[in-house]
Parts: sequence; structure tokens; C-alpha cells
Amino acid sequence: MGWIIAIIVGGIAGWLASKVMNRDASMGIFWNVVVGIVGSVIGNWLAGPLFGVQGTVQAFSLTGLLIALLGAIVLLAIVNLIQRGRIR
Repeated sequence: MGWIIAIIVGGIAGWLASKVMNRDASMGIFWNVVVGIVGSVIGNWLAGPLFGVQGTVQAFSLTGLLIALLGAIVLLAIVNLIQRGRIR
């Protein structure tokens, strides 16, 4: 059941990050889920040492969603830098 929740929360986090980074038109639902899940890993990697906060997307929590959103935004910013040479 944890993976189903991770896919749903990852999709929501990826979609919100694509809205924030203005990339929604170039991403489909599959890539929103991928960005959200990878963003969760990045967010946990950053938030743990910096803020002492741990969150997961396998059990829904607001903290886990916010960490996944932060990581997804960081991931999309890196992708923007690689593709276009600037952050939108």
C-alpha cells in the first residue's frame, strides 16, 4: 500500500512543482509522478541534514508532501539549468 501512496503523493508534488516552475505544459502525468518521487528523495536528502526533518511519501503526511515538493522544485530547477542555461 505504501507504493500506491508514494505514487499518488509523488504525482501531486510533481504537479505542484511543475506549476511553480512553469513547466506544466511540457510534462505529462507520468513525468509528474517521476519528478515527485525523485524530488522526495532529493528533499529528504536536503531536509534531513539542514532542518533535521524527515518525511516520507509512503505514508501520507503534510511534512512528506512539503519535502517532496521542495525536492521536486530543486530537481526542476536543475533540469532548467541544464536544458536552457537559466532558472525560470
